[in-house]
Amino acid sequence: MASLKEKIGYALGDAAAGGITWKIMSIAFPFFFTNVFGLSIADAGILLLIARMFDVVTDPLMGSIADRTQSRWGTYRPWLIFGAIPFGLIFALLLYTPDFGEVGKRVYAYTIYLLMMLVYTAVNVPYGSLLGVMTEDDNEKNEFSSYRMVGAYAVGFLTLFLFPYIQMAIGDHTVAGLSEAEIQQIQQKQYSYIGIIFGIVAALMTLACGLLTKERVKTIRAEKFSFKQFGDLFKNKPWVMLTTMGICTNFFNGFRYAAAAYMFTYCLDGDINIGKFIINYTVFMAFGEVTCMIFGGVSPWFTKKVGSKRKAFAYASIICAVSSLAYFVIPMDASYIWAMIAVSVITSIGAGLYSPLLWSMYADVADYATQKNGTSSTGLIFSSGTMAQKFGGAISASLISWCLILAGAVVNEDGGGLTFAPESANAVKTMIWALFSIFPTVFAVTMGWLAWIFPLKK
Repeated sequence: MASLKEKIGYALGDAAAGGITWKIMSIAFPFFFTNVFGLSIADAGILLLIARMFDVVTDPLMGSIADRTQSRWGTYRPWLIFGAIPFGLIFALLLYTPDFGEVGKRVYAYTIYLLMMLVYTAVNVPYGSLLGVMTEDDNEKNEFSSYRMVGAYAVGFLTLFLFPYIQMAIGDHTVAGLSEAEIQQIQQKQYSYIGIIFGIVAALMTLACGLLTKERVKTIRAEKFSFKQFGDLFKNKPWVMLTTMGICTNFFNGFRYAAAAYMFTYCLDGDINIGKFIINYTVFMAFGEVTCMIFGGVSPWFTKKVGSKRKAFAYASIICAVSSLAYFVIPMDASYIWAMIAVSVITSIGAGLYSPLLWSMYADVADYATQKNGTSSTGLIFSSGTMAQKFGGAISASLISWCLILAGAVVNEDGGGLTFAPESANAVKTMIWALFSIFPTVFAVTMGWLAWIFPLKK
């Protein structure tokens, strides 16, 4: 029986990766690269797309390497222990804007972003695989997965809620009379300090996760590397379906997170101040994070109540689909902010319920693969979950860039922000609104249907 300390320790791993680094990368990066760093929309879209093609190779390879690791610290834990500092350091560098000129900045952005994806893979694939070797008990796996999601969403809430207040403490970019260039310089300083602060915290949490967890289950290891393992994945029907579901969940989240900053900037005319309370795009999404945290904790109970993981996942997807569709009909006006928050919170109820189930279901697929093939491929199986996360999140961000171009948006050369002709304004704003609502609806419906027909009935 795992201790409470170990469950909290395991939660710290996703608090760092999912609650800090990936949350900021999902929500802030499309906006950061275009409006703060100064890349064109096309450059930002191509960067995110190239990174995903990079992950298609590195994630499964990392899973296979992790499965064959042998050390005094175990199979998967050493990657967390020794990867923690590079993880935090490269994240901090990613939010720094160097004064290199247009070409130099483009090279810097591509290089550091690809390095970040590489170190994220080296830490997060073993972290996900760790769930498969900490316990053999299915209910305990659900508990670990639930702690993981609660940790990620709790820290995600703090990250997003504190984001604008940290910005204000570093420098106010909302002062009237500032030029676009001056605003951009202040924002570059803000993001640099935010990278340092959250990079340190993420590194410490990742290290703590590696030190506080234990590997109890002895796996049947395939000592020799073989491409047969990769072929076996595509013969594994539960894996194919679950990976498709994982991609859908991350497209669902990716569109919403990446569109939020554009929605506040161009549809709602900037931050909304209610007294001393600031509602910007990160705070807006933070309401959803705390909801996901609560319902991530409720997920094991909900799953037992409905009878299986696949049914619980399907019902949660229905909540996401209906509420996302409802968001589209809310008037595009800041005076309706509380209605927007309320509908977004309902969406987050569904996301909170299904999020722990995805990783628990990957553990089931790993067990199924071991029984079917005779050797463990836990790291390889879980790497597909990480790949789905990065693929869905960044491809959706890349598609957002191209959708905005199609709607008529261009980059303002004075400061790097978006601009559009008056005749394109409605089209661009409607596109942003749809990217936050209609696009996620399609993926919620798809993942709900796949969950309903998922073949493993646990």
